[in-house]
Amino acid sequence: MTEFLPRLLRMALPALLACWIGGHALAATREPEIQNGDYIAAVVNQEVVTAGEVERRVERVKADAAPGTRLPSDAELHKLALDALINERVMITSARESGIKVEEPEIDRAVQSIAAQNQISLAELRQRLKAEGTDYSHFRANVRDQIMIERLREHEVYARIKISDEDIDAYLDKMRAAAHADPELDIAQILVPVPDGADAATVAAQRAIAEAAMARLRAGQSFEAVAREVSADTKTPTGGELGMRPASRLPDVFVAAVKGLSEGQVTPELLHTGAGFQILKLVARKVSDIDHVTETHARHILLRTSPQLSTEVAERRLAEYRARIESGDAKFEDIARQFSEDGSASSGGDLGWTAPGAMVPEFENAMNALPIGGISQPVVSRFGVHLIQVLGRRTVELKPKQLREQARNALREQKFQQAYLDWTKELRARAYVEYREPPQ
Repeated sequence: MTEFLPRLLRMALPALLACWIGGHALAATREPEIQNGDYIAAVVNQEVVTAGEVERRVERVKADAAPGTRLPSDAELHKLALDALINERVMITSARESGIKVEEPEIDRAVQSIAAQNQISLAELRQRLKAEGTDYSHFRANVRDQIMIERLREHEVYARIKISDEDIDAYLDKMRAAAHADPELDIAQILVPVPDGADAATVAAQRAIAEAAMARLRAGQSFEAVAREVSADTKTPTGGELGMRPASRLPDVFVAAVKGLSEGQVTPELLHTGAGFQILKLVARKVSDIDHVTETHARHILLRTSPQLSTEVAERRLAEYRARIESGDAKFEDIARQFSEDGSASSGGDLGWTAPGAMVPEFENAMNALPIGGISQPVVSRFGVHLIQVLGRRTVELKPKQLREQARNALREQKFQQAYLDWTKELRARAYVEYREPPQ
């Protein structure tokens, strides 16, 4: 493979290790030319891996390793690099034999995107390739291989994942149990603090204040009014209300104290905790209903990583796009149309309304953490690197068929990684691999 734009072609150690165990990092390469002093390290089906390629891969790993990273020994790195390159050749030959077609216009768009992402023209790209001794048609063939591999991977792996009705039933039962086990609670408190190391007299005085507050509540005064007058809590202006939170994110003593309360009720006795004396009111309790989901309307810009575009460089490009969008120098949708490598590019990256589980976990977690209108930092997924913007959210009721389809999607994502590893191992096992010794 060409040394065009060395920083773009370097593969970091995690990616190399991922290749070794059947991960997603691939370097599509046609049969290399064997230079003087080079030799064939392995034959894979009808293709070869040269010792020079192995050495260059090791050099890239070392160059990309973060300062202080503890790398394996040179011998181990060479073994990992050779295994990674063999796995890549296996992927490539399988993709070529699969009958998958990649049309010339698709390659044109991919090559133009590579140039645009690196802020150079197509003519400049060709000039740099020529200067490094790489034939342009060879470069386009590599891009074609990458597209074929991606399509083959998605088709073959998803075809292996079988989700039964029993799997879906069990998943939905688990989700319902989890929702009841971790309800959302809105609790208000009146806090009368007791300093650390306080003497008995101070503790007694603070208890008296808390008991007086409790007496006022029993006499019918509003919790909010007493909280504003008595509580030392920083949320006193809101009547001591903490806001709706999952029970798992509240102190266990709070959850236990309000467990038997109905909404609007107050704990019958004072709580004595490390903070002092507290009186709690259960403002609201909400048990998640899996039949109602929050859908998100989002759009994204996707840069697919490859030997021509490393994850590091893709993240840097997207960070630059984000800065331009937030400064008002560019619009999200315009950048998506120009640079995004996704079917949504023509519509400005618009993904429409999506239900939970429809996206890969890395994407969905980042999307869910955004406010409406917010733009994420670059997000890495198995498809590449994304820049995400949330346009809206809505709560909808799912029909039984929709609920089951959502569960099927979530289960499919859970099983994808193992199915992918199994697939790559089987490809390797079926491949012809012959190791060659260095010439004497």
